[in-house]
Amino acid sequence: MEKTLRQEATVAVVIPAYRVEKELGAVLQSIPAFIRHIIVVNDASPDATAQVAAQAAQADGRICLLHHPQNRGVGGAMITGYQKALQLGADIIVKVDGDGQMNPADIPALIAPLLQAKADFTKGNRFRDFRALTQMPLVRRVGNIGLSFLAKAASGYWNIFDPTNGFLAIRASALRRLPLEEIHHTYFFEISQLCQLYHIGAVVRDVPLPARYAAETSNLSIPRVLLEFPPRLLVAFVRRIALHYFLYDFSLASVYLLTGFPLFLFGIIFGSVEWFAYASRGIPAPTGTVMLATLPVILGIQLLLSAAAIDLQSIPTQPQEEA
Repeated sequence: MEKTLRQEATVAVVIPAYRVEKELGAVLQSIPAFIRHIIVVNDASPDATAQVAAQAAQADGRICLLHHPQNRGVGGAMITGYQKALQLGADIIVKVDGDGQMNPADIPALIAPLLQAKADFTKGNRFRDFRALTQMPLVRRVGNIGLSFLAKAASGYWNIFDPTNGFLAIRASALRRLPLEEIHHTYFFEISQLCQLYHIGAVVRDVPLPARYAAETSNLSIPRVLLEFPPRLLVAFVRRIALHYFLYDFSLASVYLLTGFPLFLFGIIFGSVEWFAYASRGIPAPTGTVMLATLPVILGIQLLLSAAAIDLQSIPTQPQEEA
């Protein structure tokens, strides 16, 4: 049965806190009154983050402060917060960063699809608000656009954008099914969680919400993202394809992949070898040789595009039932 926002559903907010001593107090004060639990996870922050949270907890009984003796990353902090939220009996868990980039007043819009049983997981999308988008640092804007496509392919959720947006919410019924031990503890957390959600067939929806950018300093290292994310995205993509098209099921897309990729690879390798051989001798390749290299590439691309079209239509559409 659908739960109303303020009366029945127990909503918890998890705040992974690291080096946010200046912003955390204001964030905690702005959490809406209907939120039942506020779980702050101090991720071994070296500044006064823990003290700020403890002081706020004295005035607000909803705040539960947890501590990590060693830094585990945003994903590790969220996993700790998730587990605590489930123990407290939360129906919906919302992630809010402690740096003030997210407006807690937007939480009702973020969780509305969950309360209406139209989705299992929602993500804020900063790219639907042009005015707010112009305030986003250029490096983040360009990086998110490129990263979004790779995240779509890796996770299977071709309908979502802004994959690194940390303003998200999940139903407890879906969270219980997630293998939390397989979710990354680093800034790859958001995308890693999306990949795991696809494996359990969870419905994910974008919710247009503007982000706020002020004087806060991001702990995300761009060089680290460029080094870490592509290999992990590739592994996630290969794993998803192997599981969903060759282990869990075998469909027409599986046949297209089994024939299209070898044909494409053969054409590229054969064509490259023959081109080099004839070019080194200074003579043109025969028409038959050119066609023998070209046709497998063209046919392989067509088959792979057909497999991609099927994959685009395989996004989960039926929300998980309450456990």
